[in-house]
Amino acid sequence: MPRCEPLPPAVDTPVDGVIHRMRALDAALHPRDGVAVFNRVYLAVTQEVDRYVDTGRFADPYAAVTLDVRFARRYLDAVEAVLDERRPPACWRPLFQLRRHPGVRPLQFALAGINAHIGHDLALAVVDTCRALGCAPAELEDEFDAVGDLLVSLEERIREDLMPGPDLLQIADPLTHLLGSWSLERARDATWTAARALWALRELPDVAEEFTDRLDTAVGFAGRMLLTPLSQPARWC
Repeated sequence: MPRCEPLPPAVDTPVDGVIHRMRALDAALHPRDGVAVFNRVYLAVTQEVDRYVDTGRFADPYAAVTLDVRFARRYLDAVEAVLDERRPPACWRPLFQLRRHPGVRPLQFALAGINAHIGHDLALAVVDTCRALGCAPAELEDEFDAVGDLLVSLEERIREDLMPGPDLLQIADPLTHLLGSWSLERARDATWTAARALWALRELPDVAEEFTDRLDTAVGFAGRMLLTPLSQPARWC
């Protein structure tokens, strides 16, 4: 990843701090960079979460903000790792490795980022939030579901915005087939199960670490499949 200006320091609250960091990253990246594609999607999600908080749509806004910020931090930490020439978690490596591949479509980049962030980061963020708030995952289920519902609605818009038009669907059949094999709903359900399992394993750190490593690897494998190159358009600088 080419070096750009460091992101502003992370903050615990509010969500505005996370939005500021994502906007700084967006300004530093080429718009066709695969990381930039996902970052724009995630920025839209985070702005919507901020609106939910402002309009009182979360039953427990403090818990929702805590979960959202700790969730976002894991993505931003992966970006910082690459900027510092360190290895990011396995779930993020396919996106960073293939971010400039000319045969990968924008929709693939967006969904690969969502896969990494939902499949791995969200489970760990739930556990982080439970530790910070002194609660069990069951007490965060409403906030988890609200954020998940928002992501599902945005995924539908993302597919509409980034999917080839009807006249190209036959040409892009490998894309429609590939993306049809992945479901945000299933990923979200699996994440909730993983978060509960990690919470149950909190007194067994060695087992919890092994579980986390295997989760990271499995999500990375799914991300690599989502980023299967499907064409060879002209390269960009």
